[in-house]
Amino acid sequence: MEEGRDYALLLSTCAGAWRYLIGDTIRFVSKKRSEIVLTGRTKQFISLCGEHLSQDNLNRAIRMLQDELNVKINEFTLTGIRSGNLFAHQWYLGTDDALDPEIASLKLDEYLKVLNDDYRVERIEAIKNVLVEVLPLQVFHDWMKSRGKEGGANKFPRVLKNDQHEKWVEHIRKYKTQT
Repeated sequence: MEEGRDYALLLSTCAGAWRYLIGDTIRFVSKKRSEIVLTGRTKQFISLCGEHLSQDNLNRAIRMLQDELNVKINEFTLTGIRSGNLFAHQWYLGTDDALDPEIASLKLDEYLKVLNDDYRVERIEAIKNVLVEVLPLQVFHDWMKSRGKEGGANKFPRVLKNDQHEKWVEHIRKYKTQT
């Protein structure tokens, strides 16, 4: 194991006859003191081509964007999509503040290159684009409500995969036709 690297937490019996993937990701802070920190959930992890972006990477990049541009992004989500023969990251940012998607795209890309070496390499090799769509916060709240997940105990998924992403895109389409 290496300090500073994310791992999925797996419980097993001594003999290895049984195992359970808990769903949490952890990072070893200190091997000497056996210190770890929780960094996210395995479902909230994106790796289309080896970029290995954790929930912690995503949260930190969003915080950096908020701090630098003086905006409040209450919700966000990310998905991986095809872009020709390569890939792209599609971000959806929920804010009621004025935010230029082009600038947000450039900044998020810049921050993630600093936060994650794997991302920096794959951004050159396999990830063609970083796309950002800025949406009113209400769009996120309405989607959660439509899923019966209203309230503070429910969290918007940070990474959307397959069917979930298709439903999200349809929700956005409906929102845009209503406004």
